[in-house]
Amino acid sequence: MQNNIFKNGILGGIIVSIVMISMIFYMKTYPDREPSAIIGFASMFLAFTFVILGIKKEREINNSAITFKRAFLTGLGISLVISTIYVMVWLIIYYIFFPDFMDKYSEMVLKNTNPEELAAKITEMNQMKEWYKNPLMIIVLTYMEILPIGIVVSLIGALILKKK
Repeated sequence: MQNNIFKNGILGGIIVSIVMISMIFYMKTYPDREPSAIIGFASMFLAFTFVILGIKKEREINNSAITFKRAFLTGLGISLVISTIYVMVWLIIYYIFFPDFMDKYSEMVLKNTNPEELAAKITEMNQMKEWYKNPLMIIVLTYMEILPIGIVVSLIGALILKKK
């Protein structure tokens, strides 16, 4: 089970990390353009296809039988590996290559905000900047970007692929 979790988690983590690195490169190259959130979330869903593949593989290993609990735990394990790789890659990018990310991101967001929403968006960006001063908050916020999707995919995969 652990070999299956790590193999699928690492493959999914590589996919989502490559897209994240590409989007950060795009953001540094074109600071006036906001990278597509759709591409970011699509890469997460693509990475989480390895959750489904991992659950299916676990079912094959167990003679075509897997309980919901085992399927969900397999999916959750893969999701945690994918999410942890995503968080580690982000921390490396942020601290080594893009330490002024929040300033640049804030500028970009505020530039593209409607005048009616500007005051609320400034407050939101200032809160994010405060959170980004604490490494633990960066980790929590980054996990919150990706892990909920992994949990949902794990639940759906376990429901669909469970078989006695």
